[in-house]
Amino acid sequence: MVALSTRDELKTLAEQAGHDLEGASAVEILTWADEQFGPGWAVASSMADAVVPSLAAKVRPGVDILFLDTGYHFAETIGTRDAVGATLPVTIRTITPRQSVEQQDVSFGARLYERNPDQCCALRKVMPLRAALKDYVAWASGLRRDEAETRKDVKVVEWDAGRSMVKLNPIAAWTQDDVDRYIAENGVLVNPLLSDGYGSIGCWPCTRRLKPGEDARAGRWSGTNKVECGLH
Repeated sequence: MVALSTRDELKTLAEQAGHDLEGASAVEILTWADEQFGPGWAVASSMADAVVPSLAAKVRPGVDILFLDTGYHFAETIGTRDAVGATLPVTIRTITPRQSVEQQDVSFGARLYERNPDQCCALRKVMPLRAALKDYVAWASGLRRDEAETRKDVKVVEWDAGRSMVKLNPIAAWTQDDVDRYIAENGVLVNPLLSDGYGSIGCWPCTRRLKPGEDARAGRWSGTNKVECGLH
């Protein structure tokens, strides 16, 4: 494990790895992170599926999986989180916002997600994750290039400038077929909503089932210009 003490050293390491590890397998990318950072990395998971938690557990059994409990999740998403924690050798860390939904309603008014979804995401996702990630040097996500135009340039390892951390995207180059194949071959848990018309799963007030011909993320923040929650 390399001892890295400065922001610039980490940034250089991340940028070099993003180049060197392009084309590497997801397990190889996560193994590189484990060799560099030991227990100083974690996985953030929305619990749409357990693909990245499963991959991470192969590299570091007991790895921390960060789940942002916004207070607005579908029951199926909470159930998937609990099932992942019960069946994989991982440590689930449920991260909650500073305010409950009820407290937020008092402070900002009810249904903030309708009036200002960016602010709601900031309060219930972005800020809580930022606080939780202070315990780590690097974090991993399930971001893929084929998911959206905004994600087409994602690197397998990159520098998270906003948090001054290394960002791991071990399945960035995967297609949906790759994901489906890995799930089938490894018996990976999947959120049941993905079999009920949903293509991408977020908070229930801002997520709907897809219409025929829509891309997988069309059901998120439908009717607005918003396409990302701000975590990435």
